[in-house]
Amino acid sequence: MTTPSELRLLPWSGPEGKPCYLSTDASGGYMSRLADNIEAVQLGTAAELLVEASDALVDQEAGPEDVRQLAKELTGALRDVIRVATSRGHLLALNEHRRI
Repeated sequence: MTTPSELRLLPWSGPEGKPCYLSTDASGGYMSRLADNIEAVQLGTAAELLVEASDALVDQEAGPEDVRQLAKELTGALRDVIRVATSRGHLLALNEHRRI
C-alpha cells in the first residue's frame, strides 16, 4: 500500500484550487501516464511563452494590454512549472530513499 509520503502531486488542481494527488504503486498506469503527458504539455507551453515574452520585451509596438495578457499567461505557466518541479523533486527523493 502507498504511504502518504508516496503520493504523487498531479499537474492539475482540484476544487477551489486544492492540490490533487495520486496514490498508486504502478508508475506506468493510466493516471501516471496522463499526468506525465500533461506535465510535458505544461513545460512545452512555458517554453513557448518564454520565447513570446522575450520577443515582446524588444517589440516597441507591444502595448500595455498585450504585456498584461502575456504576464497573466506567464504567471499560469510558472505556477504549472513549479508544480511539475515540486512533483518531480518529490519523486526523485522518494526513489533515492527506496534505493538506500
